[in-house]
Amino acid sequence: MPSLAGASPLGAGQFVALALLIAAAVACSVFLVRKHQAADGGWPDAVFWDGFAGLAVVGPAVLLPSLVSPWAGLILTAVAVTTAAAAYRWTPGLLRRQESGRAARAAAAVDAAAALRHRAVLARWQRYELDPALCIDFPAMSDPTRPETAAFLKAMKAADHVRGGGDRDARAGSGYSSAVERLERTLAEAERAAGALHNSTELNLSTGGAR
Repeated sequence: MPSLAGASPLGAGQFVALALLIAAAVACSVFLVRKHQAADGGWPDAVFWDGFAGLAVVGPAVLLPSLVSPWAGLILTAVAVTTAAAAYRWTPGLLRRQESGRAARAAAAVDAAAALRHRAVLARWQRYELDPALCIDFPAMSDPTRPETAAFLKAMKAADHVRGGGDRDARAGSGYSSAVERLERTLAEAERAAGALHNSTELNLSTGGAR
């Protein structure tokens, strides 16, 4: 078997660079084909053009060296086939990890927005606890025996529990945002029952709003 350097006009470094180019082009093409196929549930035009672009790069990169060195062409073909098989096998896992990462970032953004609303609701509630004038005008807001106030206190406890990570499954499923929505709703109901709802706009402005 002749040496690769003697059988091919390419130097060793050039041959390695060409092999890396082929491997990269094949891997990218397979990744894009499977990504678009999974996203669109079939074989859209994007899949055809991804494959065509890959062949446009890989075909000449394999064919031209093989014209002057069959061994070079054989090795480069093996690189292309091996890379395609590996990329085809591992691409679904990579796509799943990417989707999980996007979902995690989206969930984190939802949690961050919910946390701002949560703090605003608590600040609004604390006005009824800490402001002497509001305590006198609306004593029902501090009376846990009233159904509306009791419902709010229960919702506040639930939201604090989810925020603190006590219910990780609920938090992962946007349960924190739902808990904050319930907290906002029960506070409005408690204010309405206590005759304090007309003050909620002023309280929202002073605490930055519930949303």
